[in-house]
Amino acid sequence: MTNCKKIIFAFLIALTGCAPKEIIKRNTAYSRFYEDNPVSILLMPPINRSTHVEAKEIFHSSLQKPLANKGYYVIPTFLSMEVLKKESAYDAELLLNQPLGKFGSFFGADLALFTIIHKWDKSGIASKVYVKIEYIIKSIKTNETIYTRTGEIIVDTSVSGGYGSPYGAIVNVVASAIKTATTKYIDIARTCNEYTFRDLPEGKYSPLNGLDGEQLAGKKNFKVRLKTN
Repeated sequence: MTNCKKIIFAFLIALTGCAPKEIIKRNTAYSRFYEDNPVSILLMPPINRSTHVEAKEIFHSSLQKPLANKGYYVIPTFLSMEVLKKESAYDAELLLNQPLGKFGSFFGADLALFTIIHKWDKSGIASKVYVKIEYIIKSIKTNETIYTRTGEIIVDTSVSGGYGSPYGAIVNVVASAIKTATTKYIDIARTCNEYTFRDLPEGKYSPLNGLDGEQLAGKKNFKVRLKTN
């Protein structure tokens, strides 16, 4: 089993205790999805507010698959990135509160997904990986925000060999530091996306399109602690 699958396995267990305190159905929380039935999504370059310089590219590459799995047509990033760079739109922060209509003309997209990377860190001493992402989906036609969630994933990468001696404790610390260093950010990002988009209304290309409105919407802000195997 790969590291990604191990992390996702733990993540699925964590879901059982995460029901929202206030019961809100999807057709209420995300009414515009059911009214407009959007088809296509443009992935804007992530806004990186972390100290990890490579976070933007890594996280951007993790977004297409989960949205496609929900039944949306995602504008291919190899196409969109070239146009966005030519339009000086690689810094998505400058566009977050600006009219987006021209991108509808360029790509024929209904929605634009903005993501803000607030945290993207590893701590070998604490044996933890931290990722905190804010997701904002806006209507390209009206600029209205129709979906927002902020997710924080904390992955415990500590290793315990069961040694009782001081030497054994040192071995565990070293092994934990190595495991933390080798844990792939892309796996953590995919896990965060899976959790975040689990309550996104099903898109046009899903057999459940328009049929999931009575299901519950998730919390706007969530924090999940996982343990790698």
